[in-house]
Amino acid sequence: MSAALPLKRVPVALIGLGGVGAAVLGQLLAPPLSSRFQLILIANSRLSLSLPLPSGPLTPVNFRPILEQYGVTLDLSSVISILANHSDGPGVLIDSTASEILPGMYPQILGMGISVVTPNKKGASGSLDLYESIRAATYPNSRALYYDEATVGAGLPILSTLKDLVETGDEIIKVEGVFSGTLSYIFNEFSKAEGGDVKFSEVVKIAKDNGYTEPDPRDDLSGTDVARKLTILSRLIPTTPALPEGYASVPTQSLVPPALEDAKTKDEYLSRLAEGDEYFDKIRSEAAAEGMVVRYVGVIDLKEGKVECKLGKYPKDHAFATALKGSDNIVSFTTKRYSPRPLVIQGSGAGGDVTAMGCTSDLIKVHERIAHV
Repeated sequence: MSAALPLKRVPVALIGLGGVGAAVLGQLLAPPLSSRFQLILIANSRLSLSLPLPSGPLTPVNFRPILEQYGVTLDLSSVISILANHSDGPGVLIDSTASEILPGMYPQILGMGISVVTPNKKGASGSLDLYESIRAATYPNSRALYYDEATVGAGLPILSTLKDLVETGDEIIKVEGVFSGTLSYIFNEFSKAEGGDVKFSEVVKIAKDNGYTEPDPRDDLSGTDVARKLTILSRLIPTTPALPEGYASVPTQSLVPPALEDAKTKDEYLSRLAEGDEYFDKIRSEAAAEGMVVRYVGVIDLKEGKVECKLGKYPKDHAFATALKGSDNIVSFTTKRYSPRPLVIQGSGAGGDVTAMGCTSDLIKVHERIAHV
């Protein structure tokens, strides 16, 4: 029996060192991933640092002060060149930023043979032109690979499951889910199956204090994040309606109530939150009278030809009412094979460690494809 070919360590550059990026870094520097990947550069929005360091190993504890002390001004074209021309072959770029600039460069990066792994939703949920350019620059049209599992549901296998359903010939009938950890927490607390009279403003304030929301909660309540995730999912289904402007083409119900639409600043909005309580109390009361709870959902309905983000009402014994805890995500796939009982995926849909796992699991897929090349 011939000996197995030795696997080479694939070169990786990590841009973005916030909560998710730092967690990705920690996973890359530890076994078993450290034996598969060679981290050759890290960067934040200002500085980049080439590795390895002459002075000793980089760790999840020391990387920030070392980057500040030894980093040079970030030059994206230089980072791309380093990855494209590495001695071990074109490497992998992990984009863990929230930037719109970097996703706009994905077609160029992929065209140079560099694979991309990212939790950044801006590329796959942007304009159809950008999305098609990204896909045109990836395998099988080139050696480069593009994986973005962590853009929807953090580490949950939502995109990979949908891809498998589509690519094995199943017919997608409906995709429906609670895709925002923030909005999941808010409505799990506000509209419970057993009832309750907590005020919407109180729940939002608790969510903000616990770090579940963006600094300005309106960024979550706008529904934009859900619209981006729904766009990414819908583009994996060949028969969905075209979304030429990406997430901006998705009808999206805002949760900023009419009474607060004129709030000009975050602080003004937060100080006036209680003005929207009557609006949400009415929505909850109407649902309760029908034996329902309220959830903010994203829906892709192939029979109706609709992709939309909205407040929906669900029976008190529905999985969206009973199965969700905290900031969980849940998505159901109703297909020709999975009908009338849908395929359901549920679990933590936010957090640095699980989102980082979504990225590093994608890295392993890249490694399996290119490590012997």
